Amino acid sequence: MSDQPSGQPSDVPGVPPGDLPKDLPGDLLLRSAGPADLDAVLAFWKAAAEGTSISDDREGVERLVARDPESLLLAEAGGELVGTVIAGFDGWRCHLYRLAVHPDHRRRGIGSALLAAAEERFVRLGGRRGDAMVLRRNERAQHAWRAAGYAPEEQWRRWVKPLAE
Repeated sequence: MSDQPSGQPSDVPGVPPGDLPKDLPGDLLLRSAGPADLDAVLAFWKAAAEGTSISDDREGVERLVARDPESLLLAEAGGELVGTVIAGFDGWRCHLYRLAVHPDHRRRGIGSALLAAAEERFVRLGGRRGDAMVLRRNERAQHAWRAAGYAPEEQWRRWVKPLAE
């Protein structure tokens, strides 16, 4: 991830200029989260993300960033956190979680920029297909994922078992 504001879409490392929206905020910065960002990320998710997870706590996000320091991508504009995505790669599959853009900053290309950066990361790591978990009831998110080229696979169903309380 770049340490410099993007300014122009071509400034996002590894992402071809044509793959990013043309109307990105001029001061958009995409970067990986560090330990100092985690409280802000958790507060941001409460305001901007839909649904909650058993892992939505400081300990869970610390574990994520410690295990894979480049997995939690942040978008900042004017020094403010405006978007996130978790781009997790386990060596076999590419998983996308917590794509969220602050309600006041939606429809400006920030989610697309985050996805482009996540997909570039996956390709660099050898990934071949990204998958996203999207709540059935979140129609806005379903539209956004479709617009980004993703499609549901109706033949699959997610099975979960909590391992801790």
